[in-house]
Amino acid sequence: MITREQIDTVLDHPVHDARGDKIGDARHVFFDDVTGEPEWVSVRTGLFGTSESFVPIHDAALVEDHLEVPYAKDQVKDAPNVDIDAGGHLSEQEEQRLYQYYGIDWDASWQDPHAGTGRATGTTDTTGTTGTTGTVGAADEAMTRSEEEMHVGVERRESGRARLRKYVVTEEQQYTVPVRHEEVRVEREPITDANRDRAMTGPDITEAEHDVTLYEEQPVVETRAVPKERVRLTTEEVTEEETVTGEVRKERIETEGTDEQGDQRRRH
Repeated sequence: MITREQIDTVLDHPVHDARGDKIGDARHVFFDDVTGEPEWVSVRTGLFGTSESFVPIHDAALVEDHLEVPYAKDQVKDAPNVDIDAGGHLSEQEEQRLYQYYGIDWDASWQDPHAGTGRATGTTDTTGTTGTTGTVGAADEAMTRSEEEMHVGVERRESGRARLRKYVVTEEQQYTVPVRHEEVRVEREPITDANRDRAMTGPDITEAEHDVTLYEEQPVVETRAVPKERVRLTTEEVTEEETVTGEVRKERIETEGTDEQGDQRRRH
């Protein structure tokens, strides 16, 4: 159980669930007017800490630099929303609703103040947003005024994907190349004194054949892969400015029967 002396260590420090997952940061601690013991702690949850959830502090424990409560993170974040009046009190109906949500026996806690935390009307907020601890009881008649502060941050999330994909296409190309071929041409020469001796060799009358082999060139197509370029994907960060609008609540304290300096007004 958390004692009054440990409140400074609790405020504005992380609150973890039973599995060690962080729920949020402790914002306020509420005390029981009857026992004077800490009863509830409000945890700042949600994106940028925009919500507060109530969780019983009776069975909580300080573990190193954080507060550990015996409830799951989702259970705390889904706890009923309650309104706190200007005096920093939970109504009896609101606290009973929280008791029922966390499965705590309301009647047993009320009958045995040491086993539970007591009526909600006896709880009072002892801290502002600054995390300082006040005192509880009839001796302290001061009222704490709190304000919500908007904290804006950024989160990194996936906005899209880019991909390089290589595929094959077939194109038809035409090239003109010169090709050569051989053709037969018949040459006849008359018999002269210069070739008579060669012409008279051999038999006088006979049959004979003579073959000539013809050659030609034909186009030959051959393909081979040739590197042309290197392609890669790179990313660069571009900074833009966006305006974020949110609502914050502020407490105001009005005085009755006193002037601005706190002196009691004289009645006539």
